[in-house]
Amino acid sequence: MSDSSPAHPAPPVLEVWCELQCPDCRTALDDLRALRARYGDRLELRLRHFPLAKHKHAFAAAQAAEEAAAQGQGWPYVEAVLARCGELDRAGEALLVDVARDLGLDAEEFDTALIDGRHILAVDADEAEGKAIGVTGTPTYVIDGQRLDGGKSQEGLRERIEEIADRLLEG
Repeated sequence: MSDSSPAHPAPPVLEVWCELQCPDCRTALDDLRALRARYGDRLELRLRHFPLAKHKHAFAAAQAAEEAAAQGQGWPYVEAVLARCGELDRAGEALLVDVARDLGLDAEEFDTALIDGRHILAVDADEAEGKAIGVTGTPTYVIDGQRLDGGKSQEGLRERIEEIADRLLEG
């Protein structure tokens, strides 16, 4: 007799459609930290890129975040760039490499990744999927097939995400 059920079911996924030059996404960091503190590994936070045309360095920042993830520091990098998103408009790609260096990542590899475009397809795929499901701004969250738009207001979003996550974790 074999039991085909997984020993540990996969955690529910909260997709976070984000743009690293977005002040609203920076504000949303507090909610994301609170969710990580509350759920730990029981809720997977998955970064999805949705660079907005109005921010000239957002596409490069999304590629840089992919490189940070490839180097094992995706979320720390995202948080560090968002903390400095106001500087990104002025400093551009140099800031992206500086943040990588500050986190102990391979800054030369970051620079190379931004030049050779190795992460463009991943960013393009996220953006296309976001458009297909109705994402129009950032931050936008998707959990259990429900899209929650944080670009208009962050008010009550964390509580709504917690309600859905709690229901998913109970069942």
